[in-house]
Amino acid sequence: MSGTQVQEKKTVTLGSLWRDKKSRGVILQIFAVIVILLFIGNIVSNTVENLDRLGVKVGFDFLTEPANYDINQTLIEYDSSDTHFRAGLVGLLNTLLVAVCGIVVATFLGFTAGVLRLSNNFVLSRLMQVYVEITRNVPVLLQILLWHGILIHSLPVPKKAEAMFEGFVLTNRGAYMPQPIPQEGFGWVWIALIIAIVGAVLFKKYANKVQIETGRLIPAIWIGAAFIIGLPLITFLLMGSPIEISYPELKGFNYKGGFVIKPEFMALWFALSIYTGAFIAEIVRAGIQSVSHGQTEAAHALGIRPDFTMRLVVIPQALRVIIPPLISQYLNLTKNSSLAIAIGYMDLVATIGGISLNQTGRALESMAIVLGVYLFISLFISGLMNIYNKRVALVGR
Repeated sequence: MSGTQVQEKKTVTLGSLWRDKKSRGVILQIFAVIVILLFIGNIVSNTVENLDRLGVKVGFDFLTEPANYDINQTLIEYDSSDTHFRAGLVGLLNTLLVAVCGIVVATFLGFTAGVLRLSNNFVLSRLMQVYVEITRNVPVLLQILLWHGILIHSLPVPKKAEAMFEGFVLTNRGAYMPQPIPQEGFGWVWIALIIAIVGAVLFKKYANKVQIETGRLIPAIWIGAAFIIGLPLITFLLMGSPIEISYPELKGFNYKGGFVIKPEFMALWFALSIYTGAFIAEIVRAGIQSVSHGQTEAAHALGIRPDFTMRLVVIPQALRVIIPPLISQYLNLTKNSSLAIAIGYMDLVATIGGISLNQTGRALESMAIVLGVYLFISLFISGLMNIYNKRVALVGR
């Protein structure tokens, strides 16, 4: 083949890239990415130039300065002399706490309401319908304010509060309860708990294998739960009960000691869980209805009890429909937690994106941190749920 023919072949190959639909799509995507990056770079460059012209300092060094403000609920040690970074860390932990607790309760509430909406019991199904329709159509911010008002104004002040149980006191300043304080040797209890969890998971896999091979059903959940509770409890007793209990005591106008759950956290937790649970209920109902009724009839014909039919036949198939929109609801709950600032719950937005921003004047840096953290949390939740979604998805042949 001559050099001219080789050159003509190369020219035709390069020219055909644009005519090929797949290649043209890749080229357009690359071009779009380049344009977006240039646009973002131009905005950043102009912003930095304008701030420099105005004499505004840019940087994240403010994170090492003293915060000089208090936080009403902390999961780690903190006082006003700590840095803005630690204040932001406290706010982040508060955000994660309400997000995790909200996801757990919303999932349980949503699955329960979704199943009950399909119940043959007229009263239960209509009650769940009323709950779903009312909750979904009231803005979540109003629900947060409503729950906060109920807790603040309906519960007694600390001096008039009476203990529900020994060490358990419910007031408008929080729910006080005994706090266990681990002592030397309690680490072995944690080790026993980890071993018990691993053992329960392995036993569940063994029980599934036995069921597939022989059809024999082993109550792996109950046995695993007993193992997870029993082994750490036995270890705790053998180590001489290495724990002390701090009880709340009324001192002045408030209780001191023990563990306290603030009303701001409870209001935010209840509101987000109930609100998101209503959406999850509709997702679950749709997922169950997507499963052919013949599956249920076949299970009943084999003599499988209705509760086992729902748990072992219907729900596993419905999960393929439930999981994708469920991911969006988990993300919505996490992002809606930023409304906590309306009732004074000190989350990430209220600390770094609120007080720290106002004190330091670093608006760009503070909001960049808040946006980056929420983006990371959302991507992390989405990634975990997508991994689980792949496990329950139908495998093509």
